[in-house]
Amino acid sequence: MDGRDHRALGILLVTIGTVLWSTAGLFVRLLHLDIWTMQGWRAVFGGLSLLVVIAIERRGGTLTALWEIGRPGLLAGPVAAVSMLTYVAALQLTTVANVMTVYATVPFMAAAVAWFWIGEHVGRRALIAGCMALVGVVVMAGAATRPEDIAGNALSLLMTLTFAIMIVMARRYPGLGMAPVNVLGTAICALVCLPFMQAGLPTLRELLILAAFGALTSGVAYLLFLTGSRMIPSSEAGLIALLDVVLGPLWVWLLFAENPGAAALAGGAIVLGSLVWYLLAPAGPQPSPR
Repeated sequence: MDGRDHRALGILLVTIGTVLWSTAGLFVRLLHLDIWTMQGWRAVFGGLSLLVVIAIERRGGTLTALWEIGRPGLLAGPVAAVSMLTYVAALQLTTVANVMTVYATVPFMAAAVAWFWIGEHVGRRALIAGCMALVGVVVMAGAATRPEDIAGNALSLLMTLTFAIMIVMARRYPGLGMAPVNVLGTAICALVCLPFMQAGLPTLRELLILAAFGALTSGVAYLLFLTGSRMIPSSEAGLIALLDVVLGPLWVWLLFAENPGAAALAGGAIVLGSLVWYLLAPAGPQPSPR
């Protein structure tokens, strides 16, 4: 596979992962459970779906794959767990549009972490696209944030930072198995939530929704995104992740009438436009970590 095909595959995987991840707000609105119960069951189903993936890839060598993650994997697992926990918590505390507005800074965080950690330089086109996206974020912010949204926005910021670190780690350690890492992350999530979860099983309808929630947004989405992000620069993966900023509020607006407002729609259009403009550029030399 040449450099262009490698980049195209990375973009495809990251894009699909982002689209799947953008449905998280939709699942949160479908469920009427407390945050600990929702996150705990999401982690359980997400971890199970990833174990199935590992078993298929390794032909049953699941325990071996988990054992081989090494020190980088042991570090990445807790980081992934924090990202998963804070994402759902933020979605419950504030609007999807607010969470996505904060999350839109992920390209800048990923680029900063990559520059500081692995010396990866940011191309001029990526920098211009990032600035255009920042304008969209400012527009999306619209009116002043309500005081009760402060906690949700703080968790959104922590989620964004930890996810940016995961993006760079996937590129820094190309041999790191992202499926085992996310199994570790989901296991930590489940253990943290277990003491606070509601006693007994949710209803059958809730279990089916939780199974889809965990498998798609905590399992498959993370796996696709982090696998694809090691094939392209961290800043580029962060820019593609901005699709979540547009799609996340869109799903809940269409199905639950959670209107993000004109400012969020206009800002989302600017963010999406900057992403399309960047990705339509011909593939050039890709920056490499030192």
